[in-house]
Amino acid sequence: MNQEIEQMLLENGASMVGFAKIGELYSNVDLNGPRSGDSVTEPINIPNYPLGISIILAHPKDVIKNISISPTMDYYDAYHRLNNKLDDLAIQCAEYIKEQGYNAYPQTVLATKEYGIFRTVMPHKTVAVHAGLGWIGKSALFITEKYGSAVRLTSVLTGAPLEYNKQIMQSKCGSCMLCTNACPGKAISGQIWNPELNRDEYFDAMACRKKAREIAAKTIDKQITLCGKCIEVCPYTRRYTLDI
Repeated sequence: MNQEIEQMLLENGASMVGFAKIGELYSNVDLNGPRSGDSVTEPINIPNYPLGISIILAHPKDVIKNISISPTMDYYDAYHRLNNKLDDLAIQCAEYIKEQGYNAYPQTVLATKEYGIFRTVMPHKTVAVHAGLGWIGKSALFITEKYGSAVRLTSVLTGAPLEYNKQIMQSKCGSCMLCTNACPGKAISGQIWNPELNRDEYFDAMACRKKAREIAAKTIDKQITLCGKCIEVCPYTRRYTLDI
């Protein structure tokens, strides 16, 4: 079934697809607490399926090239267009799996709930790492060899009997400090990621949000957390956008 799912997703526009064993990864957290920015929320319930399918779409090269100074309307439009496309792919994937007689849960934008400070129970990035598609950068972005961090992600959780990929559990950022030095919000500590490291130890999500929203409001007149500087300066991204 792996081959059929991957072929279907790639033929319908996905840039990368991977399969992950995730059954032991579900966070032991208080899911009844408030969402970030909210005072009260409903409990978060998602099925603890043992496998995840990571689906990745790459940003257009020209869009990323043009955000070296600040986010653009093209970047804003691409951000939403890719998110909508990812939702479509996740739903299509889940429907196919259900047609084969197995359970599946597409983690669409509306289905993915936050708790704490911008956290989710089964992050798309976690599924992608365990699917062997890339690693987490110092910027807390997901980075791939082929597209750098110029990607958007989604995932499907399932109980289908799929084979899973070998995970990547080591960063390939090395001593690079480009994103750390370029971050206008000073949100990136420069500490290299490893699977045991809490995100708050190397990345300040609130500082990123505050500065990114300030920049987006000023440059594109949008109330959204959109900056992209760490994406654009990443050497892996530039290798993709500049065809190096």
